[in-house]
Amino acid sequence: MVQAYNFLASWQLFPEKCDFQHGLSPKSGNYKIESIRNGHALGISINWVSLENQAFYSQYEMIPDNVQRPIDNPDLADTIQASILNASTIQCTFFKADQAILVVTHEILQNGYLKVSHQGENEQGQSFTNIEIYHKQMSVLPYASSVGSVAIRPTKEGVIKHKALSAMEEQTNMQLDQIRQQIELLAKQAQEIRKRKELSMMIYEAKLNFKPQIGQIYHLYEKRDGTHLLSLVAPQEWGGSGPFKQFVSTVRLLADHTWVELNEPI
Repeated sequence: MVQAYNFLASWQLFPEKCDFQHGLSPKSGNYKIESIRNGHALGISINWVSLENQAFYSQYEMIPDNVQRPIDNPDLADTIQASILNASTIQCTFFKADQAILVVTHEILQNGYLKVSHQGENEQGQSFTNIEIYHKQMSVLPYASSVGSVAIRPTKEGVIKHKALSAMEEQTNMQLDQIRQQIELLAKQAQEIRKRKELSMMIYEAKLNFKPQIGQIYHLYEKRDGTHLLSLVAPQEWGGSGPFKQFVSTVRLLADHTWVELNEPI
């Protein structure tokens, strides 16, 4: 089924890009299309979670040869007829009592998204069109579709799957957040060490008229010739930068013989 190759994926719903004229829309969703029966049929799996956190699940099969045949899921319809209109469009029609009750069109858009259109009639006999937009799934949770589209029934399997996946997502997100915090801490520590190293290199290249003592406070100045000098005299004692071009920083010598600015963590 070469023409259906682009459809074979797990597609995640874009709730904000959808347009629902009938029924309730989910807060998250997944629409999975896979090749089954040695490539002679397509399997559709639909998972979604409502705004009230109810989990729903449904699935059905279709053979896109434009032949009307019994559907494997009688909750949806009596028969189904599917066809590949072109390389980017698959359409299937659901029948009950020989009457078409719903037309579902799957279309690959130019941007690579999957557009699924549901056309049918509501309980009052009024026509509706629900449009769902999906992208190829990147997250760990497979949820999908809308309440007003193909009739989806809540199942024990769907509820169990939702609870398990929700628990898994919560745990993995917590672990990823812990790792992210550790990475941010290590990055901050690396930045502080790099700043201390740069400052220390500047001081050790400066003129020293004494032996610095660990834990003591000193003052770094830039001389008019561009070199540096470490002094015990603070800027306010000079009445400014003193005989130097400018005051650079007040520093302290640490036990590891690196230098740190006093306004920096020690």
